[in-house]
Amino acid sequence: MTGVYHCRVTSSSLHSLLDTYRPRRVPYPNMRSKLAVLVLGAAAPFAALAADISAAHSEVIQLVETNAAAYRDVSRKVWEFAEMGYQEKKSSALLQETLAVAGFDVKAGVAEIPTAFVASWGQGKPVIGILGEFDSLPGLSQDAVPERKPVTAGAPGHGCGHNLLGAGGALAAVSIKDYLAAHHLPGTVRYYGTPAEEGGSGKVYMVRAGLFSDVDAVLHWHPGDSNTVTTGAGMLAVITAKFEFHGLASHAAAAPEKGRSALDGLMLMANAVEFLREHVPSATRMHYIVTKGGAAPNIVPDDAELFLYARHPSMTVLSGIWERILKCANGAAMATETTVECRIVSSDANIVNNAPLGERAYRNFTEIGGLTYTPAEQTFAEKLFALLPTGTTAKLGTERLVQPLDRERGEGGGASTDVGDVSWNVPTIGITAATWVPGTPAHTWYATAASGMAIGQDGMVLAAKVLAVTAQDLFTDPALLAAAKADFAKRMEGVRYESKIPVGQKPPLDYRNSSR
Repeated sequence: MTGVYHCRVTSSSLHSLLDTYRPRRVPYPNMRSKLAVLVLGAAAPFAALAADISAAHSEVIQLVETNAAAYRDVSRKVWEFAEMGYQEKKSSALLQETLAVAGFDVKAGVAEIPTAFVASWGQGKPVIGILGEFDSLPGLSQDAVPERKPVTAGAPGHGCGHNLLGAGGALAAVSIKDYLAAHHLPGTVRYYGTPAEEGGSGKVYMVRAGLFSDVDAVLHWHPGDSNTVTTGAGMLAVITAKFEFHGLASHAAAAPEKGRSALDGLMLMANAVEFLREHVPSATRMHYIVTKGGAAPNIVPDDAELFLYARHPSMTVLSGIWERILKCANGAAMATETTVECRIVSSDANIVNNAPLGERAYRNFTEIGGLTYTPAEQTFAEKLFALLPTGTTAKLGTERLVQPLDRERGEGGGASTDVGDVSWNVPTIGITAATWVPGTPAHTWYATAASGMAIGQDGMVLAAKVLAVTAQDLFTDPALLAAAKADFAKRMEGVRYESKIPVGQKPPLDYRNSSR
């Protein structure tokens, strides 16, 4: 177990304090990390950083520690299952069983998704939701070792750490449930088992099914290579679609004039998108692959398909960009005398920040502190760090720190998540925890490796502590919840949530194993 380091603050400078202080180890994470946060420029008052962990938070943290071993095992089993989006049958069943044994009422197969579920405990208000995910990524199979070693070549793997995400959220939910039960406090803990975050937009369908309609606030987390509160900075709204061109087949040499190439239409559209890059906001991201390009070179292709993602920090701006992408497709079809069909696969909104929840989560994170590697973990980290792509600015040791709070979103590239759609409907805040070696990019074998061993599991337990103590605050501090709701209402003034996924479209349960 890591420890807190107590020191007495005098009027001497912080640098002098860091040079002279001699720590005394007691049972909670690391005050040196808290001082390092201040050095890095965190805005939280030093008095808050130096304060002892409250008795209530200490109790919740101990409950997380007590429950942690079982959820480490769950995370490892889900890591071994490595099931992709909407196919997570064993992963979902394991989490459902684990929560049912812990006393939760589980409703499975919600929102017309076989692997989606909601697990609830308690009665009445407030209702606090905690999100869980458990889908893997294609082609990222990897053993839990610091060298490239697929378990099964070409198979899926947890390169985004959702095995940890799902188990860690469940650990937080069970631990705060234990606290509420021990103190006979009112309220409802609700864990959401949300499939297919990686390109399947599972949460969008759960929002549409009304599963968040009575929730007062939502907490979430994600694996990463640092300890941060995720306000939405750098997170991007996304629209994904498959553009299928239809033409006329013919012999490419004997009768080319009789053919109309679907591949020509696809390539012309892709070229138009390339020219479009010059005339969209700089934070825009557009990327694609060809999923069907024809059967043989001597046959004019009558069917071709482009799978495209478009992203921007604002869904409003992205909607305008998307209309221009559609014009690229329709213009290409006209020019090549083909037809084109656009099928939306998924769409995730940008994350709506919540300042009161972000400030509280940050205060709690700095109170708890970061991670300290064991000697074995340090050896693993050093070996893997040496193999990371060149150009990383991260340094080993930053896993001990909590990064400064980025209070509001700025322009810039980043990932996308269907958590954004939840945040447009409920006050929401999240964190990332250092489950991976510093500098590790997501969606890589490096992330898969750490997600299956102790470094990932330690970060998962840390995340569960932060989520659980923040949930404890929400259950016991009505003013915090009221402030979160007021902040949410102000941000949503004059704004209406509307997903780009067509109304009535069913969840694409086969999106990982079908061209459609």
